[in-house]
Amino acid sequence: MNDQAKSAARRMVQTQLLARNISDPAVLGVMEAIPRHLFIPEATIEQAYSDHALPTAGGQTISQPYIVARMTELLAVRPGQRVLEVGTGSGYQTAILARLGAHIVTIERSPELAGLAEAVLAEVCPGAAIQMVVADGTLGYPDKAPYDRILVTAAAPHIPKAHKHQLADPGRLVIPLGDRHSQTLTVIDRQGEKFAVADDIACRFVPLVGEDGWGE
Repeated sequence: MNDQAKSAARRMVQTQLLARNISDPAVLGVMEAIPRHLFIPEATIEQAYSDHALPTAGGQTISQPYIVARMTELLAVRPGQRVLEVGTGSGYQTAILARLGAHIVTIERSPELAGLAEAVLAEVCPGAAIQMVVADGTLGYPDKAPYDRILVTAAAPHIPKAHKHQLADPGRLVIPLGDRHSQTLTVIDRQGEKFAVADDIACRFVPLVGEDGWGE
């Protein structure tokens, strides 16, 4: 990153993350290190490190930095863990997970978005263990299951059955649950056949579209 981007990223961490009690040193470190501006369309690049979501290609959004950090902290990823990410979008969250040392399968419905994200990720995370899949994310990706962690970056009306089946034991799933207009960030921890559910903060994501989401 150039000096201007480094300064903006440092300020983002100080004013948006530390100020809101994001405390995991690893999460704070990668949030400061990753060039968020590379995942932003040129028209809004000056707002790359601002405290709000931004539009990206295909009518999607890149989440507010705080939300990305909060979801990542809740996921509690450790190096070498297998992670399923549902909703690649811009690839920014994927990059965060990769820099934390995860082995990632990331699913995106849109071939256009997948292609754009793959190109940026090759630049930002060269050699990272990332497999891009173009498919219906509500069905997960059974070929590489089970997953130590599953992260869903779109709003779901319920927990997709495939996600529960593909979650390792023990394992953790973080997902925004609610209606199309408002959701609650929800943490599901698996122990055997028991799934403990805990609500976290209010949030707002684009709908999770698919067979076991909001429909096609």
